[in-house]
Amino acid sequence: MGKKSARINKIYAMQLATIFIGFVLFGFSENIKGPAIPRIQFEFMLEESQLGTLLSLNALGYLIACSFTAYLTRVWGLQKVTIAAFAAMIASGVLIFYSHSFSVFTGSYFLMYIGNGMLEIALAILGARIFVKNAGMMMNLVHGFYGLSSVVAPLAATGLMNVTVNGYALDWRGMYLAMLSLSIVPILFALFSKFPGDATKQEERVPLKLLVRDPVLWLMVLILTFGVVSELAVGGWLVNFLEKAYGWDTVRASGLLSGFFVCFAAARLLLGAATDKWGFAISLIGFSAFSAICTFGAILGGESYAFLFAASGIGIAMVYPTVMAFLAKRYPNGSDVAITFTVTLMGIGSVIGNYLIGWIIEGVKNVYKADAQIALLRGLQAGYGFIGLCAALCAITGILLFLYLRKRGEVI
Repeated sequence: MGKKSARINKIYAMQLATIFIGFVLFGFSENIKGPAIPRIQFEFMLEESQLGTLLSLNALGYLIACSFTAYLTRVWGLQKVTIAAFAAMIASGVLIFYSHSFSVFTGSYFLMYIGNGMLEIALAILGARIFVKNAGMMMNLVHGFYGLSSVVAPLAATGLMNVTVNGYALDWRGMYLAMLSLSIVPILFALFSKFPGDATKQEERVPLKLLVRDPVLWLMVLILTFGVVSELAVGGWLVNFLEKAYGWDTVRASGLLSGFFVCFAAARLLLGAATDKWGFAISLIGFSAFSAICTFGAILGGESYAFLFAASGIGIAMVYPTVMAFLAKRYPNGSDVAITFTVTLMGIGSVIGNYLIGWIIEGVKNVYKADAQIALLRGLQAGYGFIGLCAALCAITGILLFLYLRKRGEVI
C-alpha cells in the first residue's frame, strides 16, 4: 500500500511539474517577442502592414489549434498531445534560428503559435483533470506562474540577445532557440508520467451536442469573452491612453502597465483560495465587478486616480482560471470538449472586442472633431470605457449564471 501511495505521489508530482513549468514556458513564448520585434523588422525590412500580419498569426494559430486539440486529445490521449505541443515549440525555435527569409520565418512563427494554442488547451485540460480538490486555488496558482513569467520574459529576452557564445552573438534568433528549447524539460516530466482521463472510454465522455444544449456553457462563453477582452485590451491600450490623454512619457506609462501586471500576477497567486471559499459564480461576479469599478473610477477620476487602472488587474486576473475551474467541476467527463468549445468562441469574441475599441475611439472623436484635443480625450475615454464595460458585462452575466444555477440547486 505504501509503495502504491508513493508511486501515485510521484506521478502527481510529475503532473504538477509538467503543468507549472508548462505555464512558465507558455508565458515566455508569448512575451519574448517585445524586445525582438524591432530587430526582426529591421533585418527583414518589414513595413508596418507586414509586421501586423506577422503578429496576427498569434490569434490565427491559437484559433486553429483550439479547433483540433480536443479531437487529438480524444484520439492520441492528453499525454501525447501535451508532448506534441512542447515539441512543436522546440521545432519552431530551430526553424526560427535557421530562417533567413521572411517567408520561412513567418512559417516558423506560425508553427510556434500552433504549439502555443495546443499547449494552452492541453494544460487547461490537464489542470481540469488533476485539480480535483481546491480547483479554484490551483487553477489560479498555475495561471499566476504564467503571469510571473510574462513579467520576466521581456527582460530575459533582452539579456539573451546580448549574450555572446564563442564569438557568436545570439541576437533574436539564438534567443528564440534558447528559450523555446527549454520545452524539453516538461517533455521529460510528461514522458515519465501518466495523465488521468486518457484511459476513459469514448462512450463515457459527454458529447459536444449534449454540452451545447446547456445554457450554462453559453453563459460561460460570454463571461470568458467579456473577461478576456477586458484583460487583453489593457496591454494594448493603457500606455496609449496615458500618453495621449494625460501626456505621460513612455517610461511612466509603461511603469503603470507593469503595475497592472504585478497586481494581475499577485492576485492569481494569492487569491485563488477565495474562489473555492466563495464559490466560482460569486467569485466571478465579485472580481469582475471590482475590475469594472476600478476602471470606471480611473476614467472618471482623472489623472490623479490613474493608479486604479493598475488595481483593476486584481479583479480581471481571476476570471480566466476561475472559468476553467468551473468547467472542470461541472463537466468532469467532458472538460476537454467544454474547455475547447468555450476558449475557441472566446478567441473569436476577443478579436471582435478589440476591433470595437478602435472603432469606438474613432467614432467618438468624430463627434467632437471641432476641438481636436477634446475629441482625442473623449475618444480615448470612450474606448477605454468599453474595457470597463466588458468587465461590468462579465459581472452581469455572472449574476445571470448564479441565478440560473441557484434556481436549480446547482451552484458551484
